Amino acid sequence: MKILVLKRFLPAPLNAVLAFLSAILLVLAFPDFEFWFLAWFALAPLFYAVEREKESIVKSLFVGWIFGTYFFFGSCWWLTFAPITYAGFPGLLAYLLLFGAAAAVGFFPAIFAALFSILLKRFGNYAILFAPFLWTAIEFLRFWTTGNNWNAIAYSQAFETFFVQWASIGGIYLVGFILVFFNALSGCYLITKSKNAGYLLAGLPFLFITVSLYSSTNQSYQIEKEKQAFVVAVQPNVPMNGLDYGKYQQLRQKHIELAENALQKVQRTTNNEQSTIVIFPESPMNFMYSEDTEFQEFVRAFASKNNVQALFNAAEPDAENKKYYNSAVMVDATGEKIAQYDKIYLVPFGESVPAPLQNIMPALVGSFSYGKEYDLLSFGDAKAGVMICFESHFPNLSREFVRRGADVLVEMTNDGYLGKTPVLRQHLANAVFRAVETNRPVLRVTNVGITAYINERGEVTDAADSYTEATRIWTVAKSDGKQTFYVKYGDWFSWLCSLVSLILIIWSLFLTQRRKDAEAQSL
Repeated sequence: MKILVLKRFLPAPLNAVLAFLSAILLVLAFPDFEFWFLAWFALAPLFYAVEREKESIVKSLFVGWIFGTYFFFGSCWWLTFAPITYAGFPGLLAYLLLFGAAAAVGFFPAIFAALFSILLKRFGNYAILFAPFLWTAIEFLRFWTTGNNWNAIAYSQAFETFFVQWASIGGIYLVGFILVFFNALSGCYLITKSKNAGYLLAGLPFLFITVSLYSSTNQSYQIEKEKQAFVVAVQPNVPMNGLDYGKYQQLRQKHIELAENALQKVQRTTNNEQSTIVIFPESPMNFMYSEDTEFQEFVRAFASKNNVQALFNAAEPDAENKKYYNSAVMVDATGEKIAQYDKIYLVPFGESVPAPLQNIMPALVGSFSYGKEYDLLSFGDAKAGVMICFESHFPNLSREFVRRGADVLVEMTNDGYLGKTPVLRQHLANAVFRAVETNRPVLRVTNVGITAYINERGEVTDAADSYTEATRIWTVAKSDGKQTFYVKYGDWFSWLCSLVSLILIIWSLFLTQRRKDAEAQSL
């Protein structure tokens, strides 16, 4: 009896295997595997499985759930590194907890599959061409309900500069739409053997030529080269544990030594009119500028000795709430604080616990206050917007910085808690899209890697090896001030896809109800 009940809800074994195959193919498209081309057809088995189960919304939902759970588990397994390494979690428990989290996030692809089955049942196999609209809408829903869209399908293409240029028009959602559209055509061709789908597939190269022509005319050129500012990026490779006071002092001094060695190179090329900014990354050293007079003197001595501005991560007091901000603090050549940006997007459960749970569980790293201001920092004549760690995942933040006049974006981050795992390049992929979306370079300054300069086209250059001490010297200047379509209009494309999806679902349900009413009257 129980077996019969299960058969009513669970998909056929072959369809479960197809969903699992799609998940594996898509995992392989992301770092560290980076077989990016697999993302162009990885979803075809999933679409075929949903088509085979389209008579049952529940079975289709389970097909999508299988896909989503295994994709997120396979692409984000690195989340187990910190609890196992630093909290002493048993490996089995850590992976079981991750599997539960993956199953929760996997519910979004499950929603996609369930709704997709409704469209397939009502409009036939060619409804597969509606899949890109629905997929984009569900990814957008995931972002706005969870505050996270990690490893959205577009990020698989981050290191293929040609394809990411669409992001300057519609962000990651337009790039993802194109990917899913190709998957849909592949699935449509396999399912229906339609010549029309084959013709559309053959026409895609012309689509790529179009975006190539667009992107070649949409670059931000640096101007007034004689007014460039120099940036020294320091990757100190601070370890995640064992920081007693003596080690803290040694590592802090190491920051200065690395910076001053790089500054010697700068001094041979600069003049007295050019600003130099030294950037230290986010790290576990927990600098506190406003409340630590000894640290203030330390920074003042470094800045004045070398005639530089310094930008560093610090915990700054929020007197109103009796908490601290996770901040980026800039001091001038005299050591005086001249700018501060307070992190707006805190890591859920890491830096802040959502309101309903604040009295139940503590944050893993610390309970910080949310920043509210989009403060820009002066880099010579240019203006910079700062993203702290996880914030490079939020396109609306970098977009707002550029809308307010940012010429360059700076990311200060520390991925050291997650080890030598795929997170290093997955996080880098986020920054690539922020550069293309805004048409502004991203200066990525990290503790353990990957420190790199990302130009306006998303090309990653001058990258430092991970888990090594390194410095990089870059120049920045005012941009031409132009704004991309995405900066001007934001997530217009994802809203459009959401509207189209809603209309399709309502229309499908309405037509289905009309058919049922007609059948009832005929009886």
